[in-house]
Amino acid sequence: MAFSREALDFLAENRLRDSRDWFKAHKGDYERLVLAPMQELVVRLTPVMRAIDPQLICEPRVGRSISRIYRDTRFSRDKSIYRANVWCIFIRDKQLWEGPPAFYADISPAGYSYGCGYYQASAASMAIIREMVLAGDRTFRAAAAALRAQPAFALEGERYKRSKYPERPAEERDWLDRKSIGASAAGSDLGLLCSDRFAEQAARDLAGLAPFYRFLMTAESRRPRPEQAEGFAPDPFCGR
Repeated sequence: MAFSREALDFLAENRLRDSRDWFKAHKGDYERLVLAPMQELVVRLTPVMRAIDPQLICEPRVGRSISRIYRDTRFSRDKSIYRANVWCIFIRDKQLWEGPPAFYADISPAGYSYGCGYYQASAASMAIIREMVLAGDRTFRAAAAALRAQPAFALEGERYKRSKYPERPAEERDWLDRKSIGASAAGSDLGLLCSDRFAEQAARDLAGLAPFYRFLMTAESRRPRPEQAEGFAPDPFCGR
């Protein structure tokens, strides 16, 4: 089941009305128009995600691989209730604030985007990434080559105002000067989005980011853990 123009119109109208009563009265439309095709998208992307990393969470449920339609306003000045977009995410652990790298696909009335990134990377993780770039780590070289081979994807992430590595080549600085890092592709072709070809294209393109994901996960694996600290006693009930 592909997304439809009606689904995009629903997202826009629900955000504009921003009414719990209106949403409650039209919840069936949300489930039919928005949730059902998003569940289908998760199912169709799951084989690619599993092939890249069998530990990725691939569950077509809200709160697991699918976002909620309402916003978390606890720490935001913007108290609007609903968002105009919906997304799916494939990540190993959703309970960690400094979460591991993840894949995503986002749908909105304006179009779509999908990609892979280290969106909640710690300062320690980004320091390790910079060390790997500077050392010419083989996983970095493979990740850089994968992005060059897929021009639809652009490197993203907040930059430092001034480069800390002005002497390095421009391509390396594009990686070194970021506070967080990811790669995404975006489009506004609603004809593509509202067709079965969208899931096929997203699956194919995301599969091409496997080397980028491996680079980020290599950095994640090198990040110091609390249990590595001297005198740390692991909780015997951890993970049960």
